[in-house]
Amino acid sequence: MSNQFLDTSIEYLKGVGPAKAELLKKELGIFTFAQLLDYYPFRYIDKSKIYKISEINSDAAFIQLKGKITQIQTIGDKRAKRMVAKFHDETGEIDLVWFKGIKWLSSSIKPNVEYIVYGKPTLFKNTYNITHPELDLVSDSLLANKITLESVYHTTEKLSAKGLNAKGIFKIQKNLTSQLRGKIIETLPFELIEKLNLISKEAAIINAHTPENEVLLQKALFRLKFEELFYLQLNLLQQKVIKAEKIKGHVFGNVGDNFNTFYKNNLAFELTDAQKRVIKEIRRDVGAGEHMNRLLQGDVGSGKTVVALLTMLIAIDNGFQTCLMAPTEILASQHYEGLMEMLEGMNVTIELLTGSVKTAKRRQIHEDLENGTLKILVGTHALLEDKVKFDNLGYVVIDEQHRFGVQQRSKLWRKGRAIPPHVLVMTATPIPRTLAMTFYGDLDISVIDELPPGRKPITTTHRFDSARMRVFGFMEEEIKKGRQIYVVYPLINESEKMDYKDLMDGFESISRRFPSPNYNISIVHGKMKPADKEYEMQRFVKGETQIMVATTVIEVGVNVPNASVMIIESAERFGLSQLHQLRGRVGRGAEQSYCILMTGNKLSSDSKLRMETMVRTNDGFEIAEVDLKLRGPGDIQGTQQSGLLNLNIADLAKDGQVLQMARNEAIEVLKKDPKLQSENNHRLVTGLDNMKRNKVNWSRIS
Repeated sequence: MSNQFLDTSIEYLKGVGPAKAELLKKELGIFTFAQLLDYYPFRYIDKSKIYKISEINSDAAFIQLKGKITQIQTIGDKRAKRMVAKFHDETGEIDLVWFKGIKWLSSSIKPNVEYIVYGKPTLFKNTYNITHPELDLVSDSLLANKITLESVYHTTEKLSAKGLNAKGIFKIQKNLTSQLRGKIIETLPFELIEKLNLISKEAAIINAHTPENEVLLQKALFRLKFEELFYLQLNLLQQKVIKAEKIKGHVFGNVGDNFNTFYKNNLAFELTDAQKRVIKEIRRDVGAGEHMNRLLQGDVGSGKTVVALLTMLIAIDNGFQTCLMAPTEILASQHYEGLMEMLEGMNVTIELLTGSVKTAKRRQIHEDLENGTLKILVGTHALLEDKVKFDNLGYVVIDEQHRFGVQQRSKLWRKGRAIPPHVLVMTATPIPRTLAMTFYGDLDISVIDELPPGRKPITTTHRFDSARMRVFGFMEEEIKKGRQIYVVYPLINESEKMDYKDLMDGFESISRRFPSPNYNISIVHGKMKPADKEYEMQRFVKGETQIMVATTVIEVGVNVPNASVMIIESAERFGLSQLHQLRGRVGRGAEQSYCILMTGNKLSSDSKLRMETMVRTNDGFEIAEVDLKLRGPGDIQGTQQSGLLNLNIADLAKDGQVLQMARNEAIEVLKKDPKLQSENNHRLVTGLDNMKRNKVNWSRIS
């Protein structure tokens, strides 16, 4: 949308001027006409109906009246000072009341002239009144200008103080849209506009800001949302096409001895259908000669690690080395021990490389990697060091990938010498479909959507603080059965005194209720030295302590099958995905496990919904969808780094169907014309160039 008119500085728009322009730049980042047009309303008010005063009842929300002000008086003094105006129509009278701006209003209101009043009627001493109504002369009103829908814009205190409240922004948008005829360049191919019966770009922008009617508003919103999501998908999918052409992958043609031996002798359980499906998808990728970039999603306990190991064995059978990178030492050690156990009796070399590995051992690992005798290396960020050189790295698994920056991942990717290794990115944080299609649109996505047989769903309950004694009683019963318990406190910021105090107060009350020597309690928090933290963790892992009181440091990576109860204190201070992750720390053994959400009695509606969702379902994907609706895409874990969230009008929480349609159309376009070279698609090339101009492109690396 770049042309001379739209590039005009905002101060030259009628109703703005230098002072307001300066504020628009500082507060909203709006410098030009084009940027103002990209600032869309967040809702619309229907002002098509005029009510009679006699129609007002206790159910009335915001209403619009037409009549005259006959009498104005100022009542009370100081804080109780207010201005009351009598407002009449042919059916009755109502009071209009103002507590602010009295001086300006009393001098500007004209008695016995027709006004349109808009506001919410409230009942006071059996009489209706409207406090701080909007007031417009009939001649200046929206209806006089044949506008029935008023657009409402987000604003700030500083803007409002200078007359750019929601109404003020609407006014300058009207000034701008009235000049747009013939000045908006079309940005989608004619074929696509005709196929989807879209209105023009010009009509869409005008009607999004100053809608003529409800029908045109809906058409405008659909057109603009579709276009925004279409270009997003086109960009991602085109990267995928370019990458498939440019970057070839190793061909893993054999499924050999290691894979078959493990499958026949070492696999202690039958794979689920979902696991089998994912392995087939990966085998198809790595056998095709294209470079694999695949995201594997699956809830905690769904068996992602077994899938990773089986596919790593395919790489080893084809003469390649593999590595698995995890975000923390605890998680890396756990993966290492788990893989060692699963590979018992097999001739597959495996080592662990973390920051705490001693120098001599580290030297040996480096040597074995370079001469090719070491086949699987598990580790943390230590794998990224320049000294870590592989002989023939062919397959990389990255666990909990949102914890690694893209640049870190690219470093690992480049260790594959001439041909980059295939990449499998795993996450136990379920990502809603709309986000996965947007943030990982250039990756292929696999989902393990069923738990292994024998796993019992975790029973989740919500308890208020007043039920604490009952919860202590339940803890005692579980400990008598030989089980272990987590009690987790929120940690928003490690330096926050309140969080630390909560944890220590909780530890003291639990210690009083469960005294030694009958009970042993571990405590883990961010202020402890790593060695002390590890010591306390290990005591719990070995079963030497029955209760672990901790902050969220245990969210990822502690696997204690005997721990059957997770108690989350101040659960209302956690987001849904974090609650779900914490709950996943239990339910790892054969016994029934429990999660208890403890909250205060006063809960916001969002907090109530979070608790109800957790109690209702164990399905991580359902939880992720609710989380997306509550928090919006910008806050969902792992998405902040992508730079794709600067959406002007589409909403990933609500526009899933539009996104799917946009993706389908982008796929269709690229199928016919992968390089967008045809005359029909010249607009798309321009649109993509405009979109990419300010964005770093990391999408080549998962």
